[in-house]
Amino acid sequence: MTSQAAMPLTMPWTEASPAGNLLSQVRDVPLAHLVRDEILASILRGEFRPGERITEPTIASRLGVSRVPVREALRDLEHMGLVESKKHAGVLVRQLSDRETRDLYQLRSVLDAFAGREAAANADPALLALLEQRLAAMDAAVQARDVMAYYEANLHFHWDIVHASGNQEICGIYRGVVQKLHMARLRNLSTDVGILNSIKEHHAIVDAIKNKRADICEALMASHVKAAGERLQKILFEGDNHEEKTSP
Repeated sequence: MTSQAAMPLTMPWTEASPAGNLLSQVRDVPLAHLVRDEILASILRGEFRPGERITEPTIASRLGVSRVPVREALRDLEHMGLVESKKHAGVLVRQLSDRETRDLYQLRSVLDAFAGREAAANADPALLALLEQRLAAMDAAVQARDVMAYYEANLHFHWDIVHASGNQEICGIYRGVVQKLHMARLRNLSTDVGILNSIKEHHAIVDAIKNKRADICEALMASHVKAAGERLQKILFEGDNHEEKTSP
């Protein structure tokens, strides 16, 4: 399967806002928060890779601001667990450990399972229509052998279900979890391990929602995320020595 590393990835919650909303944001949000969001977007797009140094002068020059809001922004990102400050090295994009990756996937499986149960209990037609669009995009990506397109459609698929739960606390936690895991996944978007199994699992999840099978959907979501985590850990920490191909 092909990988198009230059293609910019967007997280569902970081897509551009209408111009009017953007102007309102600029007026109402502290400058440091806007700088933080710009740095975060750069990290999520892979412009800053895990282990790479982020310097205040570089960011300040790029954004046309002083170093003060950049310093505040980097502190916020450190609290979010996306960067870390090291003596004599400065601020670096964090690299997840084996344990942290496993823990985050376990947490994500709980969140996805809850959201899947809620989605199936409600079987909202608008959500189902949106998920069908995501499935079509993933099917097309498989046919085109485009890992990046598949991965992005997959991100949106899961976010649609979590967001539909209406639980803002869960949405906030889920964003943080996926953003951290995203940095690890960016290193492995050239692989397509288990992608055929993955797409079958997505179709089964949508069928469970259509049929209002809450228990089944909850179990499917949990096992799907667990399997994805195991595949990623195998690639990250053991190496991929198998002939079978899998999804990121």
